[in-house]
Amino acid sequence: MELRVEERATSDIRVCNHLSRFFSARKTLAGGKRKRKPKPNPDPAFDFLHPHTNIMPPAATGASSSATSSTMASSKASASAVEEIAKSASEPPKHTSFSSIGISPMLIRSLASLQIKVPTPIQSLTIPPVLEGRDLVGGAQTGSGKTLCFALPILNRLIKDMVGGFAVILTPTRELGVQLHEQFVAVGEGARMGLRCALVLGGMDMMKQASELASMRPHVIVATPGRLVDHLRSGGGEEWGLRRCRFLVLDEADRLLTDTFKPELDYLYSVLPSPKTLQTLLFTATLTPEVEEFAKSKRPEGKLAPMVCKIEMDTKTPETLEQRYVFVPSHIREPYLYHIMRHPPIKPSSERVRKLKAKREAERERRAENDRKKGKRPRAHHGSDSEDSDDEGAGLFLPATIIFTARCKTAATLSGMLSELGIPNVSLHSHLRQSERSDNLQAFRAQRVPVLIATDVGSRGLDIPDVEMVVNWDLPSAWQDYVHRVGRTARNGKRGFAISFITERDIDVVHSIEAKINTKLTELEGIEDEDKILEKLNTVATAKRVATMAMHDAKFGERQQRNYEKKLAKQKADKRAAKAACKDNPSA
Repeated sequence: MELRVEERATSDIRVCNHLSRFFSARKTLAGGKRKRKPKPNPDPAFDFLHPHTNIMPPAATGASSSATSSTMASSKASASAVEEIAKSASEPPKHTSFSSIGISPMLIRSLASLQIKVPTPIQSLTIPPVLEGRDLVGGAQTGSGKTLCFALPILNRLIKDMVGGFAVILTPTRELGVQLHEQFVAVGEGARMGLRCALVLGGMDMMKQASELASMRPHVIVATPGRLVDHLRSGGGEEWGLRRCRFLVLDEADRLLTDTFKPELDYLYSVLPSPKTLQTLLFTATLTPEVEEFAKSKRPEGKLAPMVCKIEMDTKTPETLEQRYVFVPSHIREPYLYHIMRHPPIKPSSERVRKLKAKREAERERRAENDRKKGKRPRAHHGSDSEDSDDEGAGLFLPATIIFTARCKTAATLSGMLSELGIPNVSLHSHLRQSERSDNLQAFRAQRVPVLIATDVGSRGLDIPDVEMVVNWDLPSAWQDYVHRVGRTARNGKRGFAISFITERDIDVVHSIEAKINTKLTELEGIEDEDKILEKLNTVATAKRVATMAMHDAKFGERQQRNYEKKLAKQKADKRAAKAACKDNPSA
């Protein structure tokens, strides 16, 4: 009891220490004037090509119906490319079916079985030039159908000639790799073309992967760069090698073209066929300077400069999305999160509640049957099935919620804390083993748990349907990341709710985001009684401490730290070896 009182006193002192900054910042947030940045002038290097009005508009993900395509010129070859684009600009594409853009009837039948019948704007813009053999940069928002932009041309070519190692698809995250692999397999099986598609990800048994690659001789390899390089350096690539590779695809290219993946990409470029014969495709939701640099890069003689096709990303968020903020000192966010989880501002859909009640009833019947077989008395059922009940099981009736954090450690801590507090949840971050990541993501997708706590690995690319609420525990510094996160909900005209925790350090960031999305966040209602919320401060603090101790006992993050140190030591050794080689052979 003395310990709990002492903890409460310490917590109250912390709260008091933050009050002056807290209320000062609250005034700024409520009444501060925002300076809107002028819109940048369009890059004259881009030549705009608008899609035909008959093309199906993008799904309600915030993308505008206007599309642009451009070629960046830097040589005689690129000059001819500009002429080609100018010619196309006067005759916009009129692709309202996959047959009109040259896709095989086998693939069209497969797409129809998947209820995909009309190309989206980004598909209409990118598939024809890819089929013509052009290098290409495609930019469009998440959910616009970018995967088929490269999957269909690759499969279209494979139907004519089933060549092993024909295409390499690189992705920055394992979860996105699994999703891409599933989509290739689904379309390939529907076409009955005998497609062999391999999934090469870290976190899995490398020896088993090597054996499968050698026996399978895949046509398409979906991989994370690090694990693919590991296989090639170990000599396994001699049996299923990339000598005949004709397609290199970088999905989420803005994340791949960073210093994190540079060593692996440099190695892959060195072992892949010449750029003269290799068709390189980059797809991204954000055209970063690194992506644009690729578009401007010098091409081999006789090869046209990469075509840049993009659907203009509308900075507006969906109209059906309600955006709120909770403004609290950074050290007392946890009780507010617990309060929001117990009293969510949006109710779960009736269909979701119906399914969950059916699952709960089936579980009770299963337990009762087991009790009868063992000769036990049936267990009494306590509590209510109402989503507002305060029993532990009430968490199952939460709306489908994703809580985004900036760090893996934060995600793990919040997950453990909420579990201690009776809120069913799973986490998704890079410190989990691959089997855990896959199981957790599947549990959330299948609605077995209502809450997913994730780093930005879950903000883009992944297909997670029917998310009803998004919580930004850590506010992202870039407005694009904010749009990607809240874009997980309010899809296809459905209602969605986004809550952002704003601390005394986030004032400028939230003003910048509001200016970009042209929407002012409003304060969340129902949290006015701060005294009532802070009554749970000790309970929540205890749960957080238990979670932290469990992470310490499990040696959280030690494996990643060892791997990082090994990687750093190897890079230093490689640099020393390279310097020694230069000294031994100065003319090299």
